[in-house]
Amino acid sequence: MLKKMGEAVARVARKVNETVESGSDTLDLAECKLVSFPIGIYKVLWNVSGQIHLITLANNELKSLTSKFMTTFSQLRDVPVEKLAAMPALRSINLRFNPLNAEVRVIAPPLIKFDMLMSPEGARAPLP
Repeated sequence: MLKKMGEAVARVARKVNETVESGSDTLDLAECKLVSFPIGIYKVLWNVSGQIHLITLANNELKSLTSKFMTTFSQLRDVPVEKLAAMPALRSINLRFNPLNAEVRVIAPPLIKFDMLMSPEGARAPLP
C-alpha cells in the first residue's frame, strides 16, 4: 500500500513540475488518486497559478476543495458541468469571482442539483 501511495505522490509531483516548467495554462491531475488537493501544490505553483485556466481532476476520490483552492485559482474559466452534475454526493461548489464562460452560466443551472455559487458576470474579486 505504501508503494502505491508513493507512486501516486510521484505522479502528482511529476505533473505539477511539467506544468511549471512548460508554463502551461493547464494542470492535469486526472487519475492521481487524490482525496484532497495537496497543500504543497500551492507552494510549487505560486509563480504560475495566475496563468492556469484549466485544472483537470477527473477520476480522483476528492471529498472537497478548500477555499484556498478557490482563491488560488480564481481565474478558472471552464467548468465541467456535466461531470459535476453526475456527482450524487456533491452539495455545493463555490466558483465566485471566476471569469466563467457564458456557456457554463447557461448550461449549469438546469443540470445541477446542488448549490453552484457564481458571481454576476463581470464581477471582480475583492481586493485583499
